[in-house]
Amino acid sequence: MSDEQQFEQKSEQNSRTPLPEGTFPVGIGLLISGVASYAFFKVGQQALGKEDFKPIVALWFATFALAPGFFMPVEQEVGRALAHRRALGQGGKPVVKRVIPLVLGLLTIVSVLVLIAGPWLTDDLFEGHNIIMFTLILGFISYAPVHLARGICSGSGRFTAYGIIMGADGLVRILGCIALWLLGVKAIGAYALVVALSPSVGVLIVWLRGDLATQEGPPADYSEITPNLGWLLGGSILGAALVNAGPLGIDMLAHADQAEQVTAFANGVLLSRVPLFLFQAVQAALLPRLARLAARGDLGDFVKAFRQLLIVVVGVGVIGTVGSFALGPYILDKVYDGGLDRRTLTLLALASAIYMVALATAQAVIALHGHAFVTVGWAIGMAMFLLVTAFSSDDLYLRVELGLVSASIASLLLFAYALRQRVRAGVQPDIDWMIDSAIDHPLEG
Repeated sequence: MSDEQQFEQKSEQNSRTPLPEGTFPVGIGLLISGVASYAFFKVGQQALGKEDFKPIVALWFATFALAPGFFMPVEQEVGRALAHRRALGQGGKPVVKRVIPLVLGLLTIVSVLVLIAGPWLTDDLFEGHNIIMFTLILGFISYAPVHLARGICSGSGRFTAYGIIMGADGLVRILGCIALWLLGVKAIGAYALVVALSPSVGVLIVWLRGDLATQEGPPADYSEITPNLGWLLGGSILGAALVNAGPLGIDMLAHADQAEQVTAFANGVLLSRVPLFLFQAVQAALLPRLARLAARGDLGDFVKAFRQLLIVVVGVGVIGTVGSFALGPYILDKVYDGGLDRRTLTLLALASAIYMVALATAQAVIALHGHAFVTVGWAIGMAMFLLVTAFSSDDLYLRVELGLVSASIASLLLFAYALRQRVRAGVQPDIDWMIDSAIDHPLEG
């Protein structure tokens, strides 16, 4: 069978598939991870109190601002390279061997940066607890193999294993936290170790199942796994930093006696992310049509389908924002004993909604080979966040809320411009980039 016939047969099979391969196991893993995150914050604050839980808040958001930012692009590239080889009937072990030094190099870089910033991090974010700084590095050491393993699983079509890695992380984290609480443990370092070590369990499970095994194949060059790694790395780091910037910004700006306010703000941020989880579910359901249009190279229909997706995304964002305005204070009071007013919860939900639209638009830009635009867009967003947070207000919460809203708007505007520019230039959509940008960016934490 010729390559063209194989491609047409694959497109026909995709058109009959109600959901893309791996949607259900990855979705289940994502659901477990998300629910466990909310539960961890609840149980952790019950065990330590809002004030003493504040260093764990800083550790949490610092981990998920940096670890996915540095290692998610590696996961993407490994997954793409292995999927390409799988389609050609070639083994992927040389790809994995080639990427391991790259992962170790990134791990060394981020660990050195954390060590250099260690005194500042310990004093300003971790309330003088040196153990938190070291568990942050330990978390990076745990998440590096997680993203490599997820890349192997996705590229090999082992999506059940992918879901296990995601779900086990959240499940082990909350079970460990509950165990410490029931035992009456008050040591902050113990809870920090749970955050840092839980990712390794899922990797161990899938390794024992044999899901990380790869076959020998043709030698792999770095060009096979790094065609856009630089732009992907920049965009991933900046995008992850922006979505986690709120709690870290509050932490840096707060006074020593405002630890409870920092924890309360983090609770609000978690609740504001509910629409982002819904977005991922909606995106998975609508992805097949976008993929089929991209596979046919039909730019016009691709744009129309993207507009349909955007309508749904905007709808989810509006519901989330209105819901936060109407029910946010009540829900926060029931789940986390309150601590934020209606304005803060509404602005956090609005910022999350705009970020969600920006993320969807960025993924369309990536599908049209606009990786550089995406990196620049997230960079502009981060710059806007820092500028507005620094000069907009003296109110601890309001300045960060305005910073988050304005940052998401700035990134969205750049992505919208880039998308329009790519469409006008007639750039044809790339199915591999589109699927990678949509599926390989699960919300961390």
